[in-house]
Order: sequence, then structure tokens, then C-alpha cells
Amino acid sequence: MIKKFFITLLLIILAGAGVFGVMTWRAAKGVPADDIDAKYMTSDDRIVEIAGAQVRVREQGPEDGHPVLLVHGFTHSLETWNNWTDALKSDYRVIRYDLLGHGLTGPDPLERYAPQERAAFIGDIMDALGLDSVVIAGNSLGGLAAWRFAAEQGDKVNGLILISAGAFPLNGVSDTPAEIPAAMKAYLLTAPEAGVRASAEIIYGDDSKITDGRVATMRDMIRREGNGQALIKSLEEFTLPDPAEALSSITAPTLILWGENDVIIPIEQGRRIEELIPNARLLSYPGVGHAAQEEAPEETVADAKAFLESLNQPFEESSE
Repeated sequence: MIKKFFITLLLIILAGAGVFGVMTWRAAKGVPADDIDAKYMTSDDRIVEIAGAQVRVREQGPEDGHPVLLVHGFTHSLETWNNWTDALKSDYRVIRYDLLGHGLTGPDPLERYAPQERAAFIGDIMDALGLDSVVIAGNSLGGLAAWRFAAEQGDKVNGLILISAGAFPLNGVSDTPAEIPAAMKAYLLTAPEAGVRASAEIIYGDDSKITDGRVATMRDMIRREGNGQALIKSLEEFTLPDPAEALSSITAPTLILWGENDVIIPIEQGRRIEELIPNARLLSYPGVGHAAQEEAPEETVADAKAFLESLNQPFEESSE
């Protein structure tokens, strides 16, 4: 899941950004949280104390609408779902939050960064917000947490949408984490603009869709004080044990969305997930990369809305 990401960033950092030559203690410490928070907090945001952590939560849409919980991926923040939320909030109660160690939530005092801990924390989010059951949509790391939660607490999941979700052992990550290169750690501690742009170019299938504003947001969220260290800790705890048994136990109807040009987690993994989850359908998008909700928002949210509207009906035979 991370090898190609590592390799490209290593080249950018060492050759183009010169991180090791310019990294200072101040840069490694990060940008003061207040500065970043003032830039991104909105009237729909609130900081909620959840299971010992201060979590940024954003809720939009009718309070009595069916709740849809959106979970973002590694190094990202709840802003990744802006387009989806705009399309869904008229009909659904759309809830999103910054993962522990990410965005404006920042570092977790209890350092619950392992995938199984992130899955369990979805339950804490639901308890704090008074949610008995939800539809969960997750991208990448968020998708990994989402399906693990659905496997463990299926009675709380009405439906599942997985966008390029982590699942199977890949590139040296299995029951044990992969070794994290020093240059990757330097990148996460400093987030040089060239490195963040390189990351976006890996994530997207079409570089022309990468905006300066998106790069700036990604960079700000990594550079927020304490996040770099938390992201490193997350990688040090990141494992991908064989998921077959857990995936096969998921009872929630599941929609799987995948960019056909995803170089971080290849679409073959999406096909394997579809085969294992009993009630699942895979849809794919030509030319799209790892964050299809950002790169192809109109197409993906249209498919998501159709899925949400049909949850009470059984799927027809799956096809791409």
C-alpha cells in the first residue's frame, strides 16, 4: 500500500525539495495548531471530546435525515469529502471527522493509531453522537477502518461504501508493519510543497485535476503541530493481516468504488474484496486514481446516491 508512495517521495525529497539540508527544529515541530485551526474551522465544525480525544466533527444536512458517516484516508482530512457532502446534505445527515492524528483533531493522547484501533474508534464516534446505526463511506485508510468496523459490529452498519480501501497484505506490509524510510519521516515532519504535490500526483490519476488549493490544504494538515509525529506513529503501527475471514463476515450491503489508475492500491484488490463480501458490488472509473471521491466527485457521488436509495433492495448480480 505504501511502497510506491515511498519511492516517489524519496526521489522528490532527496533530489528536489532538499529536506535534509533545510529541515530545522521549528519545521519539524510543525505549524501552531491555532494558526491552522483558524484557517479551516467552519460554522458547521465543533470539537467534541470523544473517548479521551478532542475530535473535529462536521455535521451537515437535516438532523432527522439518515446518517451517513464519511471517513477519510491517510494524511488527508474531512475536506476530502467536500464535493460528496454538497451533493448529499439535502437528503442525508452527513457526518465527517478528522481521524486521530490528522487534520484539526491532531495527535491522540492515547496514540490509538493502529487500524484495529481506528475501527473501534468509529464506535466511539457513534456513541458520542448518539448514532445507533449508520451508512459508512471510507477511502483508503478510512475504508480499512470502515470495513473492519462493519465486520466487528455489523448491527450498527446499514450500508458500506469502500473507495480504494486497504485490505490485503501489500508491498511488505502484512501482520507486521513495513520499515519506514528516514526520508519519509522527514517528509511527514516538514511537508515540503514539492513533496506534497508529488504525493497528490500519485494519488490522482489525472494531474490536471490537482489544484493549488488542494495541495495547500493537504500540506497544512500534515504540518499542523504534532500531526507529523502522529502520522509516523501511524505507519509504524500499520498492518494488513489476511482479511479474508473478516471480509466474508460482513453482512451490510457494500458498494466498492475504485479508480482504474490507482497505483497505491491496485484495482485487483477491489475485485478480491468484492468476491469475499457476500453482498457487494464493484464499480470502477477509467483514468481515476486513489481518491475517486475527489477526482471524480460527480460520477462517484451519483453512484453512492443510487446505492443509498436502494439499500432496502437486494443487489442484482455484481458487475463492473
